[in-house]
Amino acid sequence: MLVPKKTKYRKPHRLSYEGITKGHKKLNFGEFGIMSLSGNYVEAKQIEAARVALTRFMKRSGRVWINMFPHLARTQKPQEVRMGSGKGNVEKWVAVVKKGMVIIEVSEVSEEIAKTALTRAMHKLPLKCKIIKKD
Repeated sequence: MLVPKKTKYRKPHRLSYEGITKGHKKLNFGEFGIMSLSGNYVEAKQIEAARVALTRFMKRSGRVWINMFPHLARTQKPQEVRMGSGKGNVEKWVAVVKKGMVIIEVSEVSEEIAKTALTRAMHKLPLKCKIIKKD
């Protein structure tokens, strides 16, 4: 799974996924891609599941670029623990995805295969997405 090698803070504050993304608004590398229509946190497990679904359907042909990485640590306190006594332990790592961000890009495959593979990857993500094509 994806985890950062080093972080500045062990338990950071939450980042907002509201609003429109600043970067990754267009396809930079591939011919086809997935663009988010809503914002959300995407867990490292979900990113890996989308990548596996995509590459297995394409039978490892073509090229894939994933434009998100889980930099944000999400903490959680154990079950049935009283309030107070500090912040909980790091449970998972998430990527902050905002509206309008190109999440995954694909190239060197036919349009039919790319659209089907990207649709399968979209079903693994907790966002509303759409498939886009380079003009």
